[in-house]
Amino acid sequence: MSNSEPVDISAQLDALYRAEAGRIRATLIRLLGDFDVAEDAMQDAFNAALRRWPVEGVPKNPRAWLISAGRFRAIDAMRRRVRFDAAQADIADTLHGGEAAAVGDEDELPDDRLRLIFTCCHPALASEARAALTLREVCGLTTEEIARAFLTSAPTIAQRIVRAKAKIRDERIPYQVPSGKELPERIGSVLSVIYLLFNEGYAASSGPLLLREELSAEAIRLGRTMFELMPEPEVAGLLALMLLHEARRAARVGAEGELVLLEQQDRAAWDRALIAEGISLVERALATRRFGPYTLQAAIAAVHAEARTAEETDWRQISALYAALLAMQPSPVIELNRAAAVAMHEGPEAGLALIDALLARGELRDYHLAHAARADLCRRLGRNDEARAAYERARELTKSEPERRFLEKRLCELG
Repeated sequence: MSNSEPVDISAQLDALYRAEAGRIRATLIRLLGDFDVAEDAMQDAFNAALRRWPVEGVPKNPRAWLISAGRFRAIDAMRRRVRFDAAQADIADTLHGGEAAAVGDEDELPDDRLRLIFTCCHPALASEARAALTLREVCGLTTEEIARAFLTSAPTIAQRIVRAKAKIRDERIPYQVPSGKELPERIGSVLSVIYLLFNEGYAASSGPLLLREELSAEAIRLGRTMFELMPEPEVAGLLALMLLHEARRAARVGAEGELVLLEQQDRAAWDRALIAEGISLVERALATRRFGPYTLQAAIAAVHAEARTAEETDWRQISALYAALLAMQPSPVIELNRAAAVAMHEGPEAGLALIDALLARGELRDYHLAHAARADLCRRLGRNDEARAAYERARELTKSEPERRFLEKRLCELG
């Protein structure tokens, strides 16, 4: 065996971890019944694979192997405990007896990640904890990444996650997709988590890459599963929104990984099949007149997708849609997006007035995109000193390397 083979196995495991860790973790949580035990079991399984696969070869079904290895290591750990009572022994025997469910073809099993999302979004949990727990346990985001998504601190997010895990354990919240009348009551939290997952993949909050394609792909997969489970207008709206954004992915990054703004993107590179599917879903949701904020956001994305050139974009319609969205779901981020649309429709002065009023309230003081938007409007108005200060503030706040490089380029252009 050559010296390069362990390195190759390590690279394969790294790729497998990025692509499959969420699904492996979700299945282990179902099988073991505990978040922390499942996390430890998964890490043990990957460590075991790093030792054994260079010698034994990569198994035919790597994900099933890892699930099985993690499961048995967790059971063995339970049995080795000094104070191991009869009740725990029964649990271990029960877990051991379900080996077939762990080592078979995972694609034939129910979607464990969807089950886990519903568990994490149980109404018994505090609303602010549901999304944080799901993004951590289902999607594998760090507490720092989640904190940036919620515009809050990492210790606050960590406390929410710990409390939510304890409540699931202490109240024995079931690990299942609800049925009947419970399903509509839980759908809102689940959709918000899926969209947060997509957003982190569409525009990573930190790191060297703008895109995290595995996260956006997983969010779309979960969105399709939800639509099959419950083909309601807002589920269709969310799926449409993700598809319409995903359609632009290839054009959003340049050859060297740089950020490419919407108006500068090569529209020939947009995925027309995804756009057609997304528009069809938007029209279906709008026709019901029972749509919500995801459908309105998808309608905005559809207007962008239908414009053959940036100059042909119907900014009047987009401004009106943002106004309707803001009335339905008040949010400072939506206000910021509406201000940008108003700037395109009515002129930069009108948009800048809205952004200045928004920043004066303090809600987006530490949100880098608010300062970047203000900088762009000041630049267009020839107010270069203000533009430079706003670009510098946005650069200080962003944790994304592609966004930082883009802001530095703008600063260089200002001189």
